[in-house]
Amino acid sequence: MTKKKVGLPPLDWLRVFEAAGRLGGFSAAAREFGLTQAAVSQRIGNLEAWLGRSLFVREARGVSLTIEGESYLPLVQDSLQALERNTEDLFGKSPRELRVAGLSSHIHALVLPALPVFLKMQPKVRVMTDSMTRRSSLEEERTWLQIRYGRGHWPGRKAKLIAPEVLVPMAAPDVDWGAPLIDLRGERPSWQDWAQVAGIEELPAGRISFDSVGHAITAARQGMGIALGSLPLALGSLETGQLCRLEMPELATKDGYWLTWPEDRVRSKRQRVLIDDFLQALRGG
Repeated sequence: MTKKKVGLPPLDWLRVFEAAGRLGGFSAAAREFGLTQAAVSQRIGNLEAWLGRSLFVREARGVSLTIEGESYLPLVQDSLQALERNTEDLFGKSPRELRVAGLSSHIHALVLPALPVFLKMQPKVRVMTDSMTRRSSLEEERTWLQIRYGRGHWPGRKAKLIAPEVLVPMAAPDVDWGAPLIDLRGERPSWQDWAQVAGIEELPAGRISFDSVGHAITAARQGMGIALGSLPLALGSLETGQLCRLEMPELATKDGYWLTWPEDRVRSKRQRVLIDDFLQALRGG
């Protein structure tokens, strides 16, 4: 195949080539663009003629990229993404809405206190929240911006730390050590784990057990015992005096609360600014 042209080929040809290379076939690219397979094949043929190189091997069972095609594909993808980003930065509209999903306890303890600061930073933005009852539901949630609990590693997602998880013995102001312990079931360290770090051999008995740290904090706030509560989630109650930290050691963990989003979702400068402002507000301004 001889080279016929120099310079840049038409953008339409490059976009079809990128889709066919990314999706692994002409038929899939045709579905993405609403074209016929013949139209996709023609555009790629035109591109190959322009470049003077074969980009795909045509076989009875489908197509595959040639060595030149494999080398060219990432260059085209990077260029298209850069063009999209820069076009959005220069001519795109500022985001008018920020929508975030998370567990109900995380929305209540982390997002609500941050809203006054964020809305002052972004006065034209409307905030919407989607509350989940189970953490596993976040994997199926269509809202792409999410607050998650863990160690910051989720395949295909970027994550920025809001606050590390720190567990602290806490109770209502009139409740002292020796009152019943509020047990918490799940992945967080238990009272027994805390006792080993604190050097305490004997713990008070517990009469209540929850599978939600938010419920444990609420029970402690109502004077029902002592909770090994999450410092980030209980910060509001501690600041208002509804809860008090006992003068005992705290327990730092390897987990934390994270603001996360798909790696390919935040592309424009305006979106990045919006996310950065929201993260700053979540961290306490």
